[in-house]
Amino acid sequence: MKKTDAEYKSALSDIEYKVTREAATERPFTGKYWDHWDQGQYQCVCCHTPLFMSNTKFDAGCGWPSYSAPENTAAIQEVKDSSHGMIRTEVRCSNCNAHLGHVFEDGPAPTGLRYCINSASLRFEPSDLALKTNSIDES
Repeated sequence: MKKTDAEYKSALSDIEYKVTREAATERPFTGKYWDHWDQGQYQCVCCHTPLFMSNTKFDAGCGWPSYSAPENTAAIQEVKDSSHGMIRTEVRCSNCNAHLGHVFEDGPAPTGLRYCINSASLRFEPSDLALKTNSIDES
């Protein structure tokens, strides 16, 4: 079931709404996940669709979370983006049409892709292994 614009506005922070619903871009090195390395799954902040796994995340040095591949290619939609005087490939959530970021062909092997994603479009779900490790460390 799709949410209305008013429902998204009430459920999301200002930056999450601007990024996901208005295709804004957060400033580099400011998002909560650009330098986040815990093990788990990154999901769409709007609909919680699984998008990326931490084992595909890498440091691209660009200031945004970067992944070499989506968890499931059916979870994302790629759209031609000719805004800002350049031609890029925009990445959107297939389930709710949220703007996530862009994909570039300058990533690491084996895909050669860099999914450059706004932190504001993501929510993080730690893996069971990470939860067990953290609970052991706190003992």
